[in-house]
Amino acid sequence: MLSEELIHSHHQPRPFVKMNQKIRVTVWGENIHEWSHEAVRKHYPQGMHAYIAQGLNEADDIVANTATLQEPEHGLTEEVLANTDVLTWWGHCAHAQVDDAIVARVKARVLQGMGLLVLHSGHYSKIFQALLGTSCSLTWREAGELERMWVCNPGHPITRGLDTYFEIPEEEMYGEPFGIPTPDEQVFISWFQGGEVFRSGATWKRGNGKIFYFRPGHETYPTYHIDEVKLVLKNAVRWARPEGLWVDTCPNVPVEKAPEKIVPRGESVH
Repeated sequence: MLSEELIHSHHQPRPFVKMNQKIRVTVWGENIHEWSHEAVRKHYPQGMHAYIAQGLNEADDIVANTATLQEPEHGLTEEVLANTDVLTWWGHCAHAQVDDAIVARVKARVLQGMGLLVLHSGHYSKIFQALLGTSCSLTWREAGELERMWVCNPGHPITRGLDTYFEIPEEEMYGEPFGIPTPDEQVFISWFQGGEVFRSGATWKRGNGKIFYFRPGHETYPTYHIDEVKLVLKNAVRWARPEGLWVDTCPNVPVEKAPEKIVPRGESVH
């Protein structure tokens, strides 16, 4: 449930995003590998989050800003989240360093209506596990394999503008079994050069918010420079944008305010 501070904050989010308004995206990044590994820095010299945001900002209807683990409150203050329509999340080696209070804050906003895009190794993030309620475990291999990503639903908004499949020349393999709840929608399935397959694009609804998990994005490969990957992220942001506002306050409705007149019966502990 939302904290009283968030419910009554003067930083209340807009009830919904009008179609003529830009979708406000916060791109969250762990921001560690880029500064500790040259193999990552050569592809993302300004940080992975910067390039994900750059790709989103190519669209006229999206405005993307960034936040990182190292910032106060991981850059995800109540004000930032209240003014975020869609949050993207990339993490890998520092899932445990994300403060539980920030996870709870993000979860509350998703339940309220904020969209969430979980990328690649974010499958093990606290927020993804908290919202899905499962381990989100999988098999993996880092060998720079070809990934062929098949479109499962060509009519889905997230696949708009794609052919029947697209290929990523080099990626980390993720394989089944994938410890997730059955998706509401299966958008992509990947085949890897080594033979494994993986449910690489899936959606869920939690509360009033939409969640999309998108598998590609290993840090040592230039995946977020690929046009098809950038297109999927733009489409997913548009799909995940809030459709309304729901505040989980669990109010009591007194007898005298019932829609129809009633007479209370029985005992009560309240």
